[in-house]
Amino acid sequence: MARSMCWHCQSEVTGEYLCGQCVKVQPLSKDLDYFACFQLPRLLNIDAQELERTYYELSRTFHPDFYSTKDESEKTISLGNSAFLNSAYRTLKDPIQRVEYLIRLEAGAVKDIRSNPPADLFEEILELQEDMETFRGLSSEKSSTERTELRQKLQREREHLEDRQEEMEKVLQEKYHEWDQLQTANPDSSEARDQKNIMLRNMQEILSNRTYVCNMVNELLETTG
Repeated sequence: MARSMCWHCQSEVTGEYLCGQCVKVQPLSKDLDYFACFQLPRLLNIDAQELERTYYELSRTFHPDFYSTKDESEKTISLGNSAFLNSAYRTLKDPIQRVEYLIRLEAGAVKDIRSNPPADLFEEILELQEDMETFRGLSSEKSSTERTELRQKLQREREHLEDRQEEMEKVLQEKYHEWDQLQTANPDSSEARDQKNIMLRNMQEILSNRTYVCNMVNELLETTG
């Protein structure tokens, strides 16, 4: 996880966070990913308690407060290591951020989760956007009945989209189990690699649709108050 040679005394370092010779803290490898930082395989179902335990253990190693009396080099390294650790922990403890990160790691160039409308909701969303525009244009002093009815309609649509979001997340959870099974079975075989690529694309599509729906829900909340 650390570099192979101590930055201070040039002694060989074989994965430890501290040099065995001069006891200087070592910078984390630039090639380290978040899963490897916590010594986890690239699975989507992880032990949250074990993740937290490892996080606090590493925090005690890297926290800048422990290096306040050290030289500037060690302070800089501890700050960098601590920032990386915090980012890794925030990402991996959240199921959605975890799968987004995994896709960026595994899918190579296909790494952006874009927000796309679900195909089966396209016409419904167009109508919804028109209703929101109409609602925004209604004065609160005028057409109070029409405004109230339209708000109620938009609230129903919001609830419908929230249900749809929950459905997407359930499907995504199923994909987590399928991914983990592939990873633990024979992950390096060509057949498994093809299956994983298909699964990565499927999860990416679900995430893209979910992001769009989440944005619509937030816009509805902002519009109707």
